[in-house]
Amino acid sequence: MELYIGGTAQGKKAYVTQVRGIAEARIWDNFEEWFREKLQESAPKSLSPEAESMAYLEKHPDTVIICDEVGNGIVPLDSFEREYRERLGRLLCEIAAKAERVERIVCGIGQRIK
Repeated sequence: MELYIGGTAQGKKAYVTQVRGIAEARIWDNFEEWFREKLQESAPKSLSPEAESMAYLEKHPDTVIICDEVGNGIVPLDSFEREYRERLGRLLCEIAAKAERVERIVCGIGQRIK
């Protein structure tokens, strides 16, 4: 598993596909959007978004995750937004700990963290 993070519109996907040469079939792009949608679902779910994503990654260990950074800046007043940022941040910490490679992309340039 690999994790690529960075701000919005920083060239993360282009970096992953062009510079790193990773096939799109392995990429889970916009991870933050998927996570938000799962948190917003009103229907009861058997698994939390955290458990669901970790179960998927266990079955697909070659997955490459691309995720926007959401924890920088001012803390939102909205309680959902605070919960979303906190839970996504904690999940990304868990994913990063298990990942073989972690990179932060800024202006299309990767900085290897792990």
